[in-house]
Amino acid sequence: MPAPTPAPQTSGAHEEADALHDLVLRSLDDDQAVDVVTIPLQGKSSIADHMVIASGRSTRQVASMAQKLSQRIKQELGRNVRVEGLPIADWVLIDADDVIVHLFRPEVRTFYNLERMWAFEEKAAAPAAS
Repeated sequence: MPAPTPAPQTSGAHEEADALHDLVLRSLDDDQAVDVVTIPLQGKSSIADHMVIASGRSTRQVASMAQKLSQRIKQELGRNVRVEGLPIADWVLIDADDVIVHLFRPEVRTFYNLERMWAFEEKAAAPAAS
């Protein structure tokens, strides 16, 4: 008789995602990020558990926050992240698997308005147009 297959360990994955999310928020706070917003994606999208959107006051600050965050994730959690947009630093995307981080200059953030695009609750609550 074959042994029963154990159930997948999902609580550990959620704990890892939450630890990564906490690290991201601490790092952005330490680096004085502006208007930090977290959008929970768990159960709504398969790309990640959390999306974090924040602004820096200049391209230099955005680039610095992205570099420090990447280093902290590698040092504290042993994870490699993928970074896009660093040379220009108007909009830097950091993909850490469970957490996606978007760092913007304020003007670029306003233009793309990702918070509105990913606001599931607001879309569900909005009345249908006649």
